Amino acid sequence: MELSIQEVARITGTTSRTLRHYGDVGLLAPSRVGANGYRYYDRDAMVRLQRILLLRELGLGLPAIAEVLARQTDVASALAAHIGSLRRERERIDRRVRAIEHTLSALSEGAEPMAEEMFDGFDNTRYREEVERRWGKDAYARGAAWWDAKTGAEQAEWRRDLGDLLTDWARLAESGTAPDGPEAAALAARHVAWLTAVPGTPGESGDAEALRNYVLGLAAMYVGDPRFAANFGGERNAEFVQRALEHHAATAL
Repeated sequence: MELSIQEVARITGTTSRTLRHYGDVGLLAPSRVGANGYRYYDRDAMVRLQRILLLRELGLGLPAIAEVLARQTDVASALAAHIGSLRRERERIDRRVRAIEHTLSALSEGAEPMAEEMFDGFDNTRYREEVERRWGKDAYARGAAWWDAKTGAEQAEWRRDLGDLLTDWARLAESGTAPDGPEAAALAARHVAWLTAVPGTPGESGDAEALRNYVLGLAAMYVGDPRFAANFGGERNAEFVQRALEHHAATAL
């Protein structure tokens, strides 16, 4: 197997520009480059790309994906783990479908749905305590309802958008540009737009002060919490994001 970059882009639904960027950051090297400058990908490169796209579906940024790939050198075991994860997700979705079908059936027959069956497969409590502690129960409830209303394809698209945002932050942080420059300002505005698209978030109602405090609080968390810093490629990148968001909050919010 050896495919040109255009063929790979068509088959995978990505773009040649994205594939070239993966190569430029050392994530996906082509198996060879032709005399005409075209990039070609063999079987091993395609397997690696499949793993990259699977991890992107989980919402990981490129720096985090690079760390995972470097750590998981046994490709077969890593793919087997992906299969296990996807099967568990499929099982959870199937259980949700059956739960909703039970409710619809009971309603159509004028019967009382059984609570145990209505909520089989629903597990939205992973971050519940933390969200409720920071922003209140209403914020969690509205965000969970918004997420559950999305289709699987819409959830996957949201994760891809998040992955793109994290990738762009990491690339900009490592480019040497200033955190208060125009490029950082544009990305900060995009970041805030992404944040406020989720119902229940502070500032969603248009309260400028609440939005500023929310953005500043998250910016501090990006540096102070290793879970967030890793998504941007490490603490140094997270500090760049913090400074850019602080500048945006001071000048544009």
